[in-house]
Amino acid sequence: MNWGSFYAVISGVNRHSTGIGRIWLSVIFIFRILVLVVAAESVWGDEKSGFTCNTQQPGCNSVCYDQFFPISHIRLWALQLILVSTPALLVAMHVAHRRHVDKKILKRSGRSSPKELERIKNQKFQISGALWWTYMVSIVFRIGLEVAFLYIFYLIYPDFKMFRLVKCDSFPCPNTVDCFVSRPTEKTIFTVFMLTVSGVCVLLNLAEVVYLIGRACSRCAEGSEEETRVAWIGQSLSTYRQNEINQLIANQSLKPKFTVTKKSSAERGERCSAF
Repeated sequence: MNWGSFYAVISGVNRHSTGIGRIWLSVIFIFRILVLVVAAESVWGDEKSGFTCNTQQPGCNSVCYDQFFPISHIRLWALQLILVSTPALLVAMHVAHRRHVDKKILKRSGRSSPKELERIKNQKFQISGALWWTYMVSIVFRIGLEVAFLYIFYLIYPDFKMFRLVKCDSFPCPNTVDCFVSRPTEKTIFTVFMLTVSGVCVLLNLAEVVYLIGRACSRCAEGSEEETRVAWIGQSLSTYRQNEINQLIANQSLKPKFTVTKKSSAERGERCSAF
């Protein structure tokens, strides 16, 4: 399998990921894909040919190998990496859809210049709204797949340690025969390493879930504070306007009284002059 092309596909999500998501992608590539391709495949390369039993009975070696190694570690880890990394494509498809919608809006508005299209192509989307839900769903799927594969590995290989000598009595072996595993120490070390890195990836995904929920709660709190501030300002303005209206009403109510008083004084003056 061309792991370089596979990494190039999933690394497109890196621009729209959180800091923890970028660390997870680096762990996937450096500590899992590279170790699997460069070292682990060569260690398990002779697992079938190096598995020998002290018998000449035809078919005994194959049957005993299948009994102790029902699925190859390398193939199981390769399948795990593919399935665990696939949910990241949900984010990539969501981002591609948003870019397509933005391009259609630009074309309809008549602003589809090459510069604007290039800006949309290189635009980094914030993890909020619908993209937040898509990103969260992808992380939940990653956690579920990681845990599921760890459980499957435990069911197939309850003891992750590779033994040098195993005893087999399956048909067509004539009796209980001794079988020898090649490079058991190296295989044990790589098994522990791959399982540990898988556990680290689960912790990184859980940390990213907590981080995204924390950011969402923070944005909600900031939005509530902003709404409260706007409501307080609106209430203050309403109170100020009401005071102005009350003042105008009071001025209008005083004006007729002043006119009547002034007229009465004038009448009294005329009467005095008449006497």
